[in-house]
Formats: sequence, structure tokens, C-alpha cells
Amino acid sequence: MNPVVHFEMPAADKQRVADFYSKAFGWKMQQMGPELGNYVLATTCEMDDKNVPKQPGMINGGFFEKTKPNEPPHVVLSVDNIQASMKQVEAAGGKVIGGQKPGEPDNIPGVGLYVSFVDTEGNTVGMLQPTGQM
Repeated sequence: MNPVVHFEMPAADKQRVADFYSKAFGWKMQQMGPELGNYVLATTCEMDDKNVPKQPGMINGGFFEKTKPNEPPHVVLSVDNIQASMKQVEAAGGKVIGGQKPGEPDNIPGVGLYVSFVDTEGNTVGMLQPTGQM
């Protein structure tokens, strides 16, 4: 199985969302730079020295730039082989959207290969082949 390893939610105001989640839930929020799309990383649980949640089942997430009204959050699945998983998504009736280039995964430095897809119900979901599995 390919587990959910990350969540992502849209945000119109990155400072406001960072302030809210840190004050309301104690999350550690980190503003990333333009090379990572000005993403806001949200650490929601204690991490080990390999940057993996210490408690099984816990996940972290982040906030991306909101581009349309009512843009829904989505989850990210961990996969062993992103190219094979992209083919499986298409074969099962989904559509790979891609990253910066349509239909192609993005290499996120220090994280891994990432691509988005739309499932048969219209949900946008991410897939991540973590660094070290390439």
C-alpha cells in the first residue's frame, strides 16, 4: 500500500495562516523561498533525526498559494516508483496533471519527485517518491 504522508491546503495569506496554526495548534511553521514556490511547511508532530515523525501514523503538511476560490485541500501519497505509479493512475482512470511541466514530476531538492493527479472523482492528489528511492 502507498500511505498518506503529507497534507496540503491552500492559503491566500501565508503569514496569517502561519500565525493561525501556530497559535491554535502549536504547529511549527516555516516559510520556504521562491525556489519552493513560497510554500509554508507545517510541522505538526515530533520528528526523529531522519526527519520522520516519531509516532507512527503522524503526518506533516504545508500550505500552497491559493489560486482559485474554494480550492480544496489535498493529500500526498508516498510511492516507491513515481513513473510506474503515474502509469497505474492513468490505467485506473485518473489523469496525471504533472508539476511544472504537464505530465512530468518535479524534483523537490532534499524531498523527492512529486507529481499531482486527478482521481476519478475529481479530487487532486499528490504522489511523492521520496529522495533515496530514486
